[in-house]
Amino acid sequence: MSENVILPKWGLTMEDGAVAAWHVSEGDSVVEGEVIADVETEKVETELEAPCGGIIARILVPENDTVDVGTVLAIIAGDSAEAVRIREG
Repeated sequence: MSENVILPKWGLTMEDGAVAAWHVSEGDSVVEGEVIADVETEKVETELEAPCGGIIARILVPENDTVDVGTVLAIIAGDSAEAVRIREG
């Protein structure tokens, strides 16, 4: 089962953020809690951790794009077959 990686709201006034750098690529395996990206907000740069283990099936937001809180940044698949299905649409 896949899980969306969303841009969380880290502060009361946070409305958006930008992925400063991805530390993973599509097809990479990750474990829960692993740092997968750096996110810059108006006030701080922080590390974004994988919410679950699996395979990075798709990265939806490229580096340096600013998006709203709650936007899906990437999708983590439970296994490689599911990751392929997600990448192929």
